[in-house]
Amino acid sequence: MDLLWALEGIRTPFLDILFKAITRLGEVPILVITFCILFWCVNKKVGYILGLSFLLSSLAVQGLKIVFRVPRPWVADPSFSPVPGAVGEATGYAFPSGHTQSGAAFFGSFGAVSKNTIFKILFFFLAILVGFSRLYLGVHYASDVIVSLVITFVAIYIIQKIFTEEQVSKKRDLIISLVIAFMAVVVFIIATVAYQSELSEAAKLRDSIRIAGGGIGFAIGFYVERTYINFSVKTKAIYLQIVKIICGLAGALIIYEVVRLLGSGLVVTSLRYFFAAVWVSIAFPYIISRFFSIPKSTS
Repeated sequence: MDLLWALEGIRTPFLDILFKAITRLGEVPILVITFCILFWCVNKKVGYILGLSFLLSSLAVQGLKIVFRVPRPWVADPSFSPVPGAVGEATGYAFPSGHTQSGAAFFGSFGAVSKNTIFKILFFFLAILVGFSRLYLGVHYASDVIVSLVITFVAIYIIQKIFTEEQVSKKRDLIISLVIAFMAVVVFIIATVAYQSELSEAAKLRDSIRIAGGGIGFAIGFYVERTYINFSVKTKAIYLQIVKIICGLAGALIIYEVVRLLGSGLVVTSLRYFFAAVWVSIAFPYIISRFFSIPKSTS
């Protein structure tokens, strides 16, 4: 808490606004939209590095959140107050930091694949800056941020090393899919047990349930797309790329909202993200391969 109290002492209205803006760079919707654009339209390899690094690190972070169930700083110490307006996005437990993990996966993945040293340094600096913003805002402890950064950077290193191998390996792809799916199932089981045993309220488990559902869907999609679809991101005209983005995101949103009509329980929440992930990684890539792609692309 000493660091948080020290940062509380240097707060100013300008810094409050600045770090609230920076912390938004670690929000999942930004990462997901960027992934979809990369994956469908620009570079599948970089898209997979971003997506798999995010999933691997997010599942680890969300699993640890449920296991340790560390309260937020203002809950542990009622005399401490976070920056006004920062609490709304601070869902779930404190340890480790989900925003830090998302921001690190987002910027760290670009840093890992960047060939330019200056951009590489900039991307990793931004990843760390998102983590620091969580400390300034008073919604996380230093240990929350540090552990998230370590987990995410290790995940990025592993995934990036795997994808530097040019040779396609169905066995390797299957192993990656099984690892992600296994971790997702474990997180779902831990969250369910925590809820059924009344160790945690549902609201604090939703992020974990979401990533578990999305993780299972994407794990299946990764193997199916790599093995049976293998679409090309290239099209005959630039405007078709815009059409792809609009149709793909609209389809994911429609699926998300339709499943949402079934209710708001943890299982339905998981299913929303499962089916959305299946659309993003299997259904829409198949549509792309049939109606958009230039055949036999190496991209």
